[in-house]
Amino acid sequence: MTIIDNAVYVDGVRTATPHSLEQTFETLAEHGGMAWIGLYRPTRDEMAAVAHEFELHELAVEDAVSAHQRPKIERYDNNLFTVLRPARYVDETETVEFGELHIFTGPNFVVTIRHAETGGVARVRRRLEERPDLLRHGPEAVLYALLDQVVDDYAPVIAGLENDIDEIEDQLFSGDTTVSRRIYELAREVIQFQRAIHPLPDIMALLERGFEKYGVDIELQRSLRDVEDHVQRVISRANSFRDLLQNALTLDGTLTANRQNEASAAQNEQVKKISSWAAILFAPSFVAGIYGMNFDHMPELHWELGYPLAVGLMFGVALVMYLIFKRKGWL
Repeated sequence: MTIIDNAVYVDGVRTATPHSLEQTFETLAEHGGMAWIGLYRPTRDEMAAVAHEFELHELAVEDAVSAHQRPKIERYDNNLFTVLRPARYVDETETVEFGELHIFTGPNFVVTIRHAETGGVARVRRRLEERPDLLRHGPEAVLYALLDQVVDDYAPVIAGLENDIDEIEDQLFSGDTTVSRRIYELAREVIQFQRAIHPLPDIMALLERGFEKYGVDIELQRSLRDVEDHVQRVISRANSFRDLLQNALTLDGTLTANRQNEASAAQNEQVKKISSWAAILFAPSFVAGIYGMNFDHMPELHWELGYPLAVGLMFGVALVMYLIFKRKGWL
C-alpha cells in the first residue's frame, strides 16, 4: 500500500499511527476522532479498500485513480471530493511544474492522494499537529489548510514568471532571435497556470455556501476568506502576465519587421550601387566591343581622329552616367 502517512486524531491530537488501513479503521471505530490517510499514486485495488470503508462515490474514486483532473470540488452526500493543482517554479529550467492533489473529506476522515512529488501535504500535517486548536475542528480544518498551502506555493511561481517576463523585455531590444520561442513557451506555462487557479474561486464559493448548513467554525470561515483574497491576487497577476506576453509578442513582431525593412533597405542600396557601376562600365565596353569587331569597312578605322573620338566617347558616356547616378543618390 502506498501510504505516506496514516494517523488518527482525537480532539486535535495525534493518538495513533496505524501501520495499515485495517488498523486505522479499527482504531477509528474504537476510539472515534478523525483519520487522516495520505496516499501516493494508489492503484485501483488500493483505492477500493479505502472507498469501501468510507463509502466514497465510485465516480470520485475513478477520478482519483486515473488522475489528470481539472481543479474542482464535488459533493457526494456528506463527502467532499476536491481536486487541486499545486505548482512549483523550477529555477534550473525556468519552467513551472504542476502536480495534482485529490482530497476526500467526510464526517470523520480525510484522504489525501498525491500524483506528483510535492511536500505540501506533509508541511500542512506538521503545521496542524502543532495547532491542536485548529485540528480539533476536523476535516474542514485540514481541507482549508491544504487550500491555503497550495495557494501560498503559487507565490514563488508568480515571482519566477515575473522574472522571466523581465528577462524577455531585455531580450526584445537586444536583437535576440530566440525571444519569440521563449515568449510562446512562457505564454503556454501562464495558460496552464491560469487553468490551475481560475476554478479556485468557484471551489471556495461552494465551501462558503456550506458554512451555515454544516456549522463551520468562525475561525475556519475567516481562514477560507483570507485564502480567497490571496487567490484573487494570484489570478490578477496571472492575467496581467498573459497581457504582458501578448504585448511582448506584438512588439517582437514589430521589431522583427523593422529589422527586416532595414536589412532590405540596405540591400537595395547595395543593389543600386552595383547596378550603377555595371551600367557605367557597360558603356565603354559597348563602344570598345564595336571597335574590336575587326570589320574592314568601318569609316572610323582609317580616320585620324577615330581613336581619340572612341576613347573620348567611352570616357564621356561613363562620366555622364556617373554624374546622373551620383545625383540620384545611387552612388
